[in-house]
Amino acid sequence: MNYILTATANSGDFGGLTIKKSTIAFGTTEKSAKELPNPAELFLGALASCILKNVERFSDLLKFNYDKSSIKVIGIRLERPPRIDKIHYELTIHSEDEQLKIPLLKKNIEKFGTIYNTVNLACGITGTITKTI
Repeated sequence: MNYILTATANSGDFGGLTIKKSTIAFGTTEKSAKELPNPAELFLGALASCILKNVERFSDLLKFNYDKSSIKVIGIRLERPPRIDKIHYELTIHSEDEQLKIPLLKKNIEKFGTIYNTVNLACGITGTITKTI
């Protein structure tokens, strides 16, 4: 499988990604980065969306129902060389289903997430999953 997107940047202003039928603006200057996501935030957003997508995927495979899922992702940036060194996520699953097995869901997210596995090779990822009604 191949992934294809295009991106452009306006000198002194902002940039945009075009993926399928979506356009996502991002900051490239100090001014635009205050209003739009920066590349590091988009990177962490890709991890967050991967994890949430896999909650949906595994709800079918592991046979549990949920109302919604939400995630907070924290990236720790180092300066020299500039890079994201550590990532921590806090995933919340809103569900009343007794079939939801948190350890099994976490294992599957960490084993089968494309972005998760790619990022995990570059820096450490830790995370927690909690269930709430």
